[in-house]
Amino acid sequence: MLVSTFDEPLRPHDLLWVSGPDDIRSIAEVPSWAAREWLLQAPVVVRREAVSEAGVVPVGLRGRARNERFAAYVSHEHIVRRVTPEALAEGRAWHTNAALADVPCVQALSRIAPELDRLRLTWGITGSVGFALASGVSTLRQDSDLDLLLRSPKPLPRDEARALLALLQASPAARIDMQIDTGHGGFALAEWAGLTDRVLMKTAHGPVLVSDPWGTDAS
Repeated sequence: MLVSTFDEPLRPHDLLWVSGPDDIRSIAEVPSWAAREWLLQAPVVVRREAVSEAGVVPVGLRGRARNERFAAYVSHEHIVRRVTPEALAEGRAWHTNAALADVPCVQALSRIAPELDRLRLTWGITGSVGFALASGVSTLRQDSDLDLLLRSPKPLPRDEARALLALLQASPAARIDMQIDTGHGGFALAEWAGLTDRVLMKTAHGPVLVSDPWGTDAS
């Protein structure tokens, strides 16, 4: 079982397990699909949101269907397990999960993982593939994308971003989307590799357009 310790602060895209619906805090009623049996196996994901109350973590719940998504909060004390995107990449669980072997996005992961390791990148798996690998519950479809995360606290030159994007786009199995995380926010690799002057950066205070994602205007 993949388990990450709590030695480091929780970060967006980390997957968390709670004991049940009673541990979920929200203004609206928790949807019926988020039952105790589901939450015992299905993780919630840390969201980007500034929270003033100490010890409260913004999370997103997901069910089996596309439209089953719910924004909520959990108290740190109710978290019983944590898995990071990087731990999923290091664990290589897709090599031993025969049920996922024929899914195109997982085949794309098998092909791209050695290339990303060869480049010595700090990367992880998010989205529906990360959810399936972490929980053992697959909501993957034949047309599912592969969502990846690149930790980049230092600026990534645009020429390197373009080379990395070309590598991802060369995958014949499935579409691969990568988000760059600076530690202050996240944005699409494809935007940074493009010709636009600014990129849309997701921060804890909402999305902002920035010309330098590592600059003071993005923190």
